[in-house]
Amino acid sequence: MDSLRLSAAHILPADGCDGALVGRIWRPEHDGPSVVALRDGPDGAARVIDITAAHLTVSDLCEAEDPAAALRAAAGEDCGPLDAILANTPPDGRDPSRPWLLAPFDLQTVKAAGVTFAASMLERVIEERARGDLLAAAAIRAEVGRLVGDDLRRLKPGSPEAMALKAVLVAQGAWSQYLEVGIGPDAEIFTKAQPMSAVGCGADAGLHPESQWNNPEPEIALAVNARQRIVGASLANDVNLRDFEGRSALLLGKAKDNNASCALGPFLRLFDRTFSLDTVRRTTVSLEVTGADGFRLDGTSALADISRDPEDLVEAMMGRSHRYPDGAVLLLGTMFAPVKDRHGPGLGFTHAEGDRVTVASPELGRLVNRMRPCDACEPWTFGAGALMRNLARRGLL
Repeated sequence: MDSLRLSAAHILPADGCDGALVGRIWRPEHDGPSVVALRDGPDGAARVIDITAAHLTVSDLCEAEDPAAALRAAAGEDCGPLDAILANTPPDGRDPSRPWLLAPFDLQTVKAAGVTFAASMLERVIEERARGDLLAAAAIRAEVGRLVGDDLRRLKPGSPEAMALKAVLVAQGAWSQYLEVGIGPDAEIFTKAQPMSAVGCGADAGLHPESQWNNPEPEIALAVNARQRIVGASLANDVNLRDFEGRSALLLGKAKDNNASCALGPFLRLFDRTFSLDTVRRTTVSLEVTGADGFRLDGTSALADISRDPEDLVEAMMGRSHRYPDGAVLLLGTMFAPVKDRHGPGLGFTHAEGDRVTVASPELGRLVNRMRPCDACEPWTFGAGALMRNLARRGLL
């Protein structure tokens, strides 16, 4: 498998370091992670500035009254050009004495919203009715399309019109738990990954070795602080095991939360005059998958087509009934459910080891990962306890 070759010009947003970009790197000399700001150097090249002395965690930074202003005001140590850190980020051939890029979140829990786009909702219905059998999916896809239609973008979840459609589908025996959260009053919110377990841009992303039907899910990830305030956004790949979840929704944990199965990055862009929640609402997320077998898959997911507004999804995630004192990351879901045949007619899409997956948007840059079995990816060993001990050893606590 070819190693990922990354550059600042490739992964940064279209406006470079003009936005308030925060990330994390591993610093071998400290045997731990640091919070960093991305800033233009004197030569115009992006440089990585360690601001951990000012903000111990990204979670802490997000609690500031104006996180973007706090990021820009923070002094720090220049750790060198972003290009050098990216060159050392892919795990194969890495020099362990030099820093590398991590996911741009730390103590926040990682949650995800499911079935927030009509296209993905229909694919979840197909998964459920196929019981994880991808050979049966094509015929079921045609049947579901006949019963439900393929354009539900104008249908507001929980509305009288949605409830009328639900009544018709129940009468025809075609109701599904995925239609319930897709057009019903309650959103699906689940735990995608534990705090500090996500991988960043340039890392290997994980597929459960027993899965035979799986796909990437390109998404926007919102940064939400403990006060339920959305302060920024990043890109995400919510790696999905369609066969596991299709067999039973009670296997959602096994389908979603595995070693290296959540990728976030490359950076968190904080809201400021250059970037806002309205920018997120207007953005389009693109996906590109390229395989060593010559296979190529492209797709897009426009946030304008989302069934539930991002603020509504955040309200469903947290509020008076549920709190996250260290904040949360919320993946907003995807409308992209790949069905392009890869391994033969009617077999649809599934990953092959070594696939290079790129999730991109002009405002957030590019998140690039290589797919490997979960047990072949770097194991997650550095959690919240390790972070606290590390910061204490460094004299920062």
